[in-house]
Amino acid sequence: MPGAFNIITQTPALAEIAKKAAGISPHRSLPPIAPTTFRSWFQKRKSRKRDHRAGTGQKVLLWADTFTNYFHPDIAQAAVEVLESAGFDLIVPDKPLCCGRPLFDFGMLDRAKRYLQDVLANLRQDLSAGIRIVVLEPSCAAVFRDELCNLMPADEDAARMKSQTFLLSEFLQKKAPDFQIPKLERRATVHGHCHHKAIMQMDDETALLKRLGLDFELLDDGCCGMAGSFGFEEEKYDVSIRCAEHGLLPAIRDTESHAFIIANGFSCQEQVRQLTNREALHIAQVIQFALHNGEGLNGGPPEQSMVERRQKKVRASMAKTSSALVSAAIAAATLWYAAAKRRSSDSDTAAQHN
Repeated sequence: MPGAFNIITQTPALAEIAKKAAGISPHRSLPPIAPTTFRSWFQKRKSRKRDHRAGTGQKVLLWADTFTNYFHPDIAQAAVEVLESAGFDLIVPDKPLCCGRPLFDFGMLDRAKRYLQDVLANLRQDLSAGIRIVVLEPSCAAVFRDELCNLMPADEDAARMKSQTFLLSEFLQKKAPDFQIPKLERRATVHGHCHHKAIMQMDDETALLKRLGLDFELLDDGCCGMAGSFGFEEEKYDVSIRCAEHGLLPAIRDTESHAFIIANGFSCQEQVRQLTNREALHIAQVIQFALHNGEGLNGGPPEQSMVERRQKKVRASMAKTSSALVSAAIAAATLWYAAAKRRSSDSDTAAQHN
């Protein structure tokens, strides 16, 4: 239940206990879970659209990675709008699937392979049909483009998965070059995710940013320092901060308040959120702004409206859960009192008969 989780992780005293138990640095904050997952939102949306005319565009599978699905569903929602605006019909896997990236980080390769075999089994029909897969989280895309075939070099579905997997920027550049995106004409500071830079390269990302009309700086800053769970671990916190101070944090401090900060990786976004007074946007969200002709942008940080929406939803979820817990506690106390009173009455009756 997201509300209960957020009550624990967003209430200071409870959060400190949770971080201590999990070996997380006390200097870190725990990200809240979104009240509604992306997959849940997409399924409800699909049901509402069932009576409308069928899509006529090319099918594309949007990979709902764990971080985006549970923490930042608004990024995937933005990607849905972008891809549909480009003329594509979207599908999302029917069941939750995971690329197993955290398992690779801890050397659990056998278990990671089982995760990937489950992915291939569930996507076999889509892969055989040649349906392309758009991935929003660079670390997941890197698994499909690199580790997957290293673990299963003779698997035909693994080879298809590798060749049919694209980041959003790659897909729009290679498969939708004629998609007309309105210009934003703003400044932007761009941080490339390590897996993005190492495996996919940043060429398509920078080309898409140019299509958007952005005056941007692509940082040559190395790793943000978060690197999955690395930056959360108590004994590695100092190293994480030094990595961030190498280039990322000074660059953000020098970025104008009205300029975009763009970072596609969940870890990179968390490092920015926790160590600065800004939040990074995914390129899908930046394109969404462009599609709405900059609606919602003002003289302040471009991400301000997104941050406020997220916080409002989390607070509402926590309030609803708190109310439910209080109601349940009152009901339990009432039942206990009634039962105790009944037992007392029965005891008095028995004593009178004796």
